[in-house]
Amino acid sequence: MEESPARHIIGVGSGKGGVGKTTVAVNLALALRARGRAVGVVDADLNGPNLPLMLGITRHRWSEPWTLARKGGMAIEPVRRYGLEVVSTGFIIGEDEPMLAEGQILRMLVSQFLGQTRWSSLDYLIVDLPPGTGDVQQALLGQLRLGHALVVVTPQYVAHLDARKAVSMYRRAEVPVLGAVENMASLTCPHCGESIQVYPPVPTERSVWEMGVDRLGSVPLDPGFAAAADRGLPLLLERPESDQAAAFHGIAEEVDLRLAS
Repeated sequence: MEESPARHIIGVGSGKGGVGKTTVAVNLALALRARGRAVGVVDADLNGPNLPLMLGITRHRWSEPWTLARKGGMAIEPVRRYGLEVVSTGFIIGEDEPMLAEGQILRMLVSQFLGQTRWSSLDYLIVDLPPGTGDVQQALLGQLRLGHALVVVTPQYVAHLDARKAVSMYRRAEVPVLGAVENMASLTCPHCGESIQVYPPVPTERSVWEMGVDRLGSVPLDPGFAAAADRGLPLLLERPESDQAAAFHGIAEEVDLRLAS
């Protein structure tokens, strides 16, 4: 049996796009790294690889065709950034270059990322999954050897409904759901400091929590997230004293306590 690239492989997914899945994956990885863990990140959102932008390592030049059968079985060297080891299709294609490949090729590429990358001895490998529950997502689950899945959801009715579908997909694939992170949970008014609930409450019986999914933590909404990502400096590093950074450190601690031994 092929050796696992890490002690724990965690897939970070969501039922829909726009919930901050990649933001959570990046900052969780950095928070685990801050706890002294060796962490790698795989960008498996192949058609929309945003992880390089958030880490400030975007490729602007269009690439030459990528060869899946690498000559001589040469290993891929991960890009090292902020103490993380990272691989992404964003390192292969240009920023505005489409990933013109059929589903089977994309799945083979992800398999290559996991099996042919020269990872160091990792404690955690965080896999940023594509959003949704379609054919590509289900096929990826069959080959990623995920130990656990972590679901990202915003406090919106539609986000919870789609997150419930994602939880069902992971459970059918026999991937244990570690829990969920509620992103954009609230907004602190910059003028009066009052906490504002941006979205109306989600009916309890229709929430992802009703499925027995543990809440690993809630991350407050902050416009600085997007600005930091655009600069390639994750908020956890740019504003380490923020409430958002504290939330991610708490989530990383909970993940570590549950999985590390």
